[in-house]
Amino acid sequence: MPFDPNLDKKLFSETKEFDMTRLTVAVCQYNEGEKKLQISRENRNQDGEWKFAKAGRMFKDEVEAIIPVMQKALESM
Repeated sequence: MPFDPNLDKKLFSETKEFDMTRLTVAVCQYNEGEKKLQISRENRNQDGEWKFAKAGRMFKDEVEAIIPVMQKALESM
């Protein structure tokens, strides 16, 4: 069965913005299944537009900023 975006619910979402990047912590649920935590990164390009990137490794200041957001997200799981 292919992915159906109509069945995907975002139950929580909060974004922390830095100089050239932003991280979003979200709790999502697909087709009434188990709730899952998602961390996504977007980088600002030369035109000032946000483009998706792998979250990958994070700097200490990024981790310190999103840990409290992850704790809030945990409450909605």
